[in-house]
Amino acid sequence: MNKLYTAGLVVIQDDSLLLAYSKNKQAWYLPGGKVDSGETAIQALIREIEEELKVTLIPEHINFYCHIQALAYGEDQLMMEQDCFLYRLPIQPTPSLEIEKIAYFDFESYIQEPIQVPGVIKLFQQLKADRQILY
Repeated sequence: MNKLYTAGLVVIQDDSLLLAYSKNKQAWYLPGGKVDSGETAIQALIREIEEELKVTLIPEHINFYCHIQALAYGEDQLMMEQDCFLYRLPIQPTPSLEIEKIAYFDFESYIQEPIQVPGVIKLFQQLKADRQILY
């Protein structure tokens, strides 16, 4: 099975997780994206968050949280390998042209969405297990 290496930004506020709505996939995802060749996960995260949310992350404030492995949404033969990083945003981010909207979700509100991304479900489960969020 092919692998897709990605980096995701984990922002928690009031027991809810920040997610971005992808215009292309029509689903709510963790902000972040693909790690390009020659790039570290943190470099990819900084680049992707600048592109998606118009926020410049401070490298010293980015903390590795966990690694998520899940079938990539909408793909049969592509496994997503995602390094997830905790970060406290000092400002409310602004979605870019590639992101339709952003919102905070608790687990119950996320599973009410028409589409759930497997990696986001796994992240919610990990956050609950680690008592980062309650639900």
